[in-house]
Amino acid sequence: MSKIQEVQIDKALSERYLAYALSTIVSRSLPDVRDGLKPVHRRLLFAMRQLKLDPKGGFKKCARVVGDVIGKYHPHGDASVYEAMVRLAQSFAVRYPLVEGQGNFGNIDGDKAAAMRYTEARLTPVAMALMQGLESNAVDFALTYDGQEEEPLLMPASFPNLLANGSSGIAVGMATNIPPHNLSELCDALKYLIKHPEASVSDLAKYIQGPDFPTGGILINSKDSIIKTYEKGRGVFRVRAKYEVEELSHGQYQIIITEIPYQVSKSDLITRIAKLILDKKIQLLSDVRDESDENIRIVLEPKNRTVDVKVLMAYLFQQTDLQINFNLNMNVIDKEGTPQVMSLKEVLKAFLDHCFVLLKRKSLYRLDKIEHRMEVLKGYIIAYLNLDRVIEIIRTQDEPKPFLMKEFSLTDIQAEAILNMKLRSLRKLEEMELKNEHKALEEEKNCLQKLLATPDLMWQNIALQFNEVKKLAPANSTLGARRTQVLETEFKPIEVPLEVLIEKEPITVILSEKGWIKTIKGHNDDPESLKFKEGDELQCSLKAQTTDKIVFYGDNGVFYTVMADKIPSGRGYGEPVRLSMDLPEEVNILKMFIYEDDKVFFVASEKGKGFCVNSNDILAQTRVGKKILNLKKGDKAFKILEADGDTVAVIGQNRKMLIFGLDEVPTLSRGQGVILQKYKDGKLSDVKIFKKEEGLSFPFGNGTRIERDLTMWEGRRASVGKIPPVGFPRSNKFS
Repeated sequence: MSKIQEVQIDKALSERYLAYALSTIVSRSLPDVRDGLKPVHRRLLFAMRQLKLDPKGGFKKCARVVGDVIGKYHPHGDASVYEAMVRLAQSFAVRYPLVEGQGNFGNIDGDKAAAMRYTEARLTPVAMALMQGLESNAVDFALTYDGQEEEPLLMPASFPNLLANGSSGIAVGMATNIPPHNLSELCDALKYLIKHPEASVSDLAKYIQGPDFPTGGILINSKDSIIKTYEKGRGVFRVRAKYEVEELSHGQYQIIITEIPYQVSKSDLITRIAKLILDKKIQLLSDVRDESDENIRIVLEPKNRTVDVKVLMAYLFQQTDLQINFNLNMNVIDKEGTPQVMSLKEVLKAFLDHCFVLLKRKSLYRLDKIEHRMEVLKGYIIAYLNLDRVIEIIRTQDEPKPFLMKEFSLTDIQAEAILNMKLRSLRKLEEMELKNEHKALEEEKNCLQKLLATPDLMWQNIALQFNEVKKLAPANSTLGARRTQVLETEFKPIEVPLEVLIEKEPITVILSEKGWIKTIKGHNDDPESLKFKEGDELQCSLKAQTTDKIVFYGDNGVFYTVMADKIPSGRGYGEPVRLSMDLPEEVNILKMFIYEDDKVFFVASEKGKGFCVNSNDILAQTRVGKKILNLKKGDKAFKILEADGDTVAVIGQNRKMLIFGLDEVPTLSRGQGVILQKYKDGKLSDVKIFKKEEGLSFPFGNGTRIERDLTMWEGRRASVGKIPPVGFPRSNKFS
């Protein structure tokens, strides 16, 4: 009972969850900024090195490697370890593979690798460069989880692996996503940063053009956006597929996709395009085929030779993974073991600092070895000069070591080295050879001491090392050449017309008085053939195309937009128009028309206010519509007319008519408008827009009368007006 402690459960859970979160972040999900590796990758490479799976050696079964990793270093599931190993061998997943695989290691279609008992692997030269210096005390080692082995806490990494191969992972409350880059560009940027420590990200971006994905593609970010993304360590890179047009006979052509974006499954991509064709969501494409071998070759067949390639591809870029966003999140573990988001410069600087520490540790290690060897050589020279006496002591004494040390003033190391010599080595103990070796070591020692005492020399040495690193993947080689093209000019998106999305067909849109709507195929000229529910009748019909936008104007002053192809079709009664838009129950549709660019409409309310509005301002993007005419309580939208004249005629319920110029009515994008006619208690009865030179027409008897002398009713806007001409309809309507 004395060992039981009372604690708050929330505190206990918090402490344990924090420990779990930190373990996930540091020991599983985020890479180290110095070697760019997570623990599982580090242990995989180290286990393969211990198995002597170097590039010039033979292959070993992956099962053997995985067994060593989980048995000695990484006590986790074998499936996750094997998956990590497979990814390091996939040339389409890793820019510079660290593992060379033999057998089925998966493909870009998303197919998984064969079981580990069937596949074999060994290290690549790039992986060896990551581990160069392990035997030279370049990094610290620690005991493994069971205390029986040692493993490196970090790889020496003369190769800038973090940026060269990238990394991704999801931890607790944070994630990382770093794209691959070109090795030659990274080395050039590192050498520039050594010479110019105060360089900005913009300066470094002159060398690092942007990510260089193993699957190629085209980077369509502007240079400024790339620099800003690198400065923040967060941002978006937009990558799209590369394609070319292949000419066929008779003016026909087909589009060949040769490179697809990073981490996109080719089979899923083709399935998505095929579904768009089957669902008739793209009218310009007739077929898609996969003719890939070791190279990507996806064939797109347009419906005819008049199809615009750029428009077709622009739509596919919008609707499929032929264009993706790669979200950069440069979240890494720094040298103190703390996760943080770094800029491009900070990552490069951290790697250079790591290289500086490596060079110092390797130089000190070599210096220690040289001093030890020089001490041994001095002992050998003494033994050579007194060989007979040395042999006599060894033969006659049970413990010759103290006698040798005393007689020849040898150190413990020298005496031990002499005693450990093999007899066959005695003939090689020639004084000149020993002295020459000692002299050479003395010179190397002086160089190392000078190097360690001069930081500038160390940085020069590091810069020269990057020239050797570049030889791992020269810029003119298949492995080293840049694969992802960066647009030199600013990217301008192409607008995709509706014809690409919808098959253009003639239809007639029918709207009934009670708000039921439908479409029928073709252009109907016989309203008598239309059927409605009992008590309902035709309000409006439009001859349109399936690619048209249909605009509805409600008496609440709101414009609603519906695509013609979205309106239900058939021989029935249709469906309530309110299902196509968020139209309140108390609101009625005043007018339905086909949208056209740059048309001017005149809108008026019941209380006699109005203004002109351009059609470009009325197009609604959502179901709730777009409010254009602001109405006070008790007022309603009354009329909408096309402003195709120069004169406005209004008449109120008080039977007073007023005529004024259309130029007195302002053009607004939204508002209440201006007073058209002054009333005491009445409202607006009707409004008409006409050309003054043609006169004002209105119904008269069984025909139409045209009044040309309008002087009597002309006035300024917002006037009262006068009684209309004799014979004007008692309904107070102009038509």
